[in-house]
Amino acid sequence: MKFLKDNASRLTWLACVAGAVLVPVAAAMAFLYAPEEAIMGAPQRIFYFHVPIAILCYVGFFITFVGSIGYLWTKKMVWDRWAVAGAEVGVLLAVLMTLTGMLWARPIWGAWWTWDPRLTTALVLLAIFAAYLVFRGQVADEALRAKYAAVVGVVAYADVPLVHYSVQLWNRGIHPPKPELHPDMAVALKFGFAAMFVLFAATLLLRVRYGFLEAEVARLKEGVRR
Repeated sequence: MKFLKDNASRLTWLACVAGAVLVPVAAAMAFLYAPEEAIMGAPQRIFYFHVPIAILCYVGFFITFVGSIGYLWTKKMVWDRWAVAGAEVGVLLAVLMTLTGMLWARPIWGAWWTWDPRLTTALVLLAIFAAYLVFRGQVADEALRAKYAAVVGVVAYADVPLVHYSVQLWNRGIHPPKPELHPDMAVALKFGFAAMFVLFAATLLLRVRYGFLEAEVARLKEGVRR
């Protein structure tokens, strides 16, 4: 934690620069380098971004889970800063995951949305963490907000493994299972992961830094009032 706090500005800058380089490279790998999938054709290319976005969405919510446990264990606000940052970035990615999934589904399934088990559980996941963020905005006291939000964050994370394993739990789903990839497709997917990861890291670090600055401004205002 201390290393991240001391080097947050430098790490954020590096992540932004890496993202600016990797995103166009990943796009080129997805649309120009990877071969066209034999059955789904061109719409399948969104896979190289949809899958990394989905997995990093889980990572964001896992950060909320860890931050919530950390706060309940130590009562230190630094854990709450990470928890809310993970939730906000996770919700953003959950929205992008849903939108890219719909763009993929329309030409392949013939519908923007179906009540497939994975889609349904993912929508529930998005709703739960959106409610988590709304709930935080309703509690003015910082310590009380962190305490209640931590409990909600821990409970809310239970839906993440349910989303991930929904295809295996409900065989009636039409969501595709893990595919066998051509080697060039695997390379394109790795570049997609790299690009999305650095954007995720940059966004998360910016949100954490904002949380600390927001708290510092609040303390200064309180000092002026006194």
